[in-house]
Amino acid sequence: MSRLGHWLHVRFERAFPEQRVFLRSGTETRFIRLGPATQAIAWSGSALFVGWAIIATAILLMDSIGSGNLRDQAEREQKLYEDRLNKLSHERDHHAAEARDAHERFSAALKQISVMQSSLLASEDRRKELETGIGVIQSTLRRTMKERDTARGEVELAVAEADGAAQAARATTSADATATLDFLTTALHGAASERDTMAAIAAEAKLAADAIAHEKRLLEEKNDAIFSQLEEAVSVSLEPLDQMFNSSGLSSESILDAVRRGYSGQGGPMTPLKFSTKGEEPDPDGLRANGILQKMDRMNLYRIALQKTPFALPVKAAFRYTSGFGPRWGRMHNGTDFAAAYGTPIYSTADGVVIHADWSSGYGRLVKIQHEFGIETRYAHMAKIRVKVGERVSRGDRIGDMGSSGRSTGTHLHYEVRIGGKPVNPMTYIKAARDVF
Repeated sequence: MSRLGHWLHVRFERAFPEQRVFLRSGTETRFIRLGPATQAIAWSGSALFVGWAIIATAILLMDSIGSGNLRDQAEREQKLYEDRLNKLSHERDHHAAEARDAHERFSAALKQISVMQSSLLASEDRRKELETGIGVIQSTLRRTMKERDTARGEVELAVAEADGAAQAARATTSADATATLDFLTTALHGAASERDTMAAIAAEAKLAADAIAHEKRLLEEKNDAIFSQLEEAVSVSLEPLDQMFNSSGLSSESILDAVRRGYSGQGGPMTPLKFSTKGEEPDPDGLRANGILQKMDRMNLYRIALQKTPFALPVKAAFRYTSGFGPRWGRMHNGTDFAAAYGTPIYSTADGVVIHADWSSGYGRLVKIQHEFGIETRYAHMAKIRVKVGERVSRGDRIGDMGSSGRSTGTHLHYEVRIGGKPVNPMTYIKAARDVF
């Protein structure tokens, strides 16, 4: 061991030979002796310091680069989200404008249909009057022709009798026979003139009837074009509404039946058109008009159902989705979280009645709203509640302010939709309405 230690000492002294540092002043010279151990300690300390400086610099650079990437990524995501919100807003405004235009066109078409129906009925009345007049003229003409033939026979008989009388008895004077013949000739000419006049009137009546029939065909063609446009417009308006309810998992027929039972009054502009047919088959135009009115009634029922179904967003200000519906941290998350600034207004997503407006364990300040069709919505972690139990609210009414009460990690709204007490994904309704509006 001593030989090994001596050998290591020799190697150590060769690596770090003894050094002397001379310090000269004005009158004397001093020196400091640096042994191998002192040099080794100095070299080790310097190496440790340099290594520490390199590692610290690398850590700082990595932190700076990482934070910069995260910040840039957050800015990019925020920009994409804002662009998406602007696009959705433009699409919503565009669809709303199209719906208003379609409604205005439909109202104008209805007014035009009413005017055309009145014109058509008036034309039908005129046609019947002309047919009656033609029948009277024809009967008068037949009676006149019969009277003319009768008068002609009487004249011929009178002439024959006159000739016989002149030959048989010359008591009758030629002046009386001539007067009688002139009277009969005048009557015959009058009957012929009346016949010609009646024939001219009948021809004019036939031309007028043909013109009315042509006008009626034109009105029918125009009426058919308007009905086709109306039927297409109503079908195009109904299709996205049917798709929206079906996409949300709700049966559109059951929803409409429920609304129809609650709003069963009839009358007004939606009353089916009825025409007197005197036992004949229903008029095709009337059937088409009734079909359009039935589809309009379906659209009206959809409008009522939309107010009572939570298709709207509970937050209208800028927000961020922070957690969706589904498993989270080993437990089921029964709603969707919307994060925004503290105090952001929260709105009811459909018409309903407030059944809870107080503190609830875990939920914090909680509002529950009972809607039609067995649907319930919940709004949790509020900073302030602005409604009371039993209060009836409408879609878009403010019910509270966003906060962080209860079991919460930050300011946000926990929004739930339940059907028959069972939680469902709220985004199903929001996305279904987004595709339509």
